Amino acid sequence: MTPFKAVILVGGEATRLRPLTCNTPKIMVPVLNRPLLEHFVDYLKTHNIIDIVLATGTSPEQVQDYFGDGSKLGVRIAYSIENLPLGTAGAVKNAESLLDDSFIVFNGDVFTDIDLSAMMRLHRENKATASLALTPVDDPTIYGVVETDSQGRVRHFIEKPSWDKVTTNMINAGIYILEPGILSYITPNTFSMFERDVFPLLLEEGQAVYGYPFQDYWIDMGTPDKYLKLQHDLLHRYIGNKGTKFEGESFVHSLAQIEGPAIIGEACFIDRNAIMKGPAILGTRCRVEEGAVIQGAILWQDCKIGRGAKLRNCLVASRCCIGEESEILDGCILGDDVRVEKGNKLSNGIKIWPGQTIEPGTISS
Repeated sequence: MTPFKAVILVGGEATRLRPLTCNTPKIMVPVLNRPLLEHFVDYLKTHNIIDIVLATGTSPEQVQDYFGDGSKLGVRIAYSIENLPLGTAGAVKNAESLLDDSFIVFNGDVFTDIDLSAMMRLHRENKATASLALTPVDDPTIYGVVETDSQGRVRHFIEKPSWDKVTTNMINAGIYILEPGILSYITPNTFSMFERDVFPLLLEEGQAVYGYPFQDYWIDMGTPDKYLKLQHDLLHRYIGNKGTKFEGESFVHSLAQIEGPAIIGEACFIDRNAIMKGPAILGTRCRVEEGAVIQGAILWQDCKIGRGAKLRNCLVASRCCIGEESEILDGCILGDDVRVEKGNKLSNGIKIWPGQTIEPGTISS
């Protein structure tokens, strides 16, 4: 097959993932201690896709500084920068000069194992104008439902149907293979969505639009609970139920307890009687003091966990400091540089924005 290019849509502000994304672009959020985009690159390479276009917002510097032109990872990365929000279709139209053949579009919130090679083959066999990946979900009312006929040709799109209108649980998975002619349907420099403005028009004109149903792993990781679930899923998959992966030299006291699956970044320190129960991750240079407990938590880099503190099923961004005997529990999210003073308890999904200090004696639930 003619090589495909991939367009990854990363121009959104990732408001659903805040406060984690207040200082970090969504595509740079760590997954197993590596930026999400790095996983995308590895995945695309397994399907012989090495030309990648990043449709970014107005401040792509963090991404460019880390990935550059992609040559260090064996790919070619080009950047298409939006001066204003353009939507899924508008962002691809903005990258038109970089697209001269069939290409694949990914929503930047998606993490998946879909067999792209099989999808590309079917796209060619069907001589499709557009092919849409479709995945089953338990609750289709919060997504865009896609109805197909017995040959897989798309018949209808229904955005977020009420239960009485649900005829299928197959939803738009945010992965498309498109022919460049589709770009002529999109007005330049205008906010436009494939699901609302482009695909229905293709159906009206009788264009060949096909669905590609799949059962492989797929998750929209654009919310904190799904981001946490993704990390837990991948830890079980790649590390194993009891395994621990050390990413470099770290100190673990002989009286500390580590029960995987767990990843411990380089230059971490885990003191006596500390307990780490997976699925859990420590980013680089994290320090866990005596008697602290980390269970099901994901910590980014340079965090300090005080003596006797307890973290459970929470997300902690970079450079946070958790005071002695404090508890961060069950869905709580701490942005960068948060300081939780001694003896505090945060639970039930409390969000703390970057740079805040939670004073002693505060209990939030």
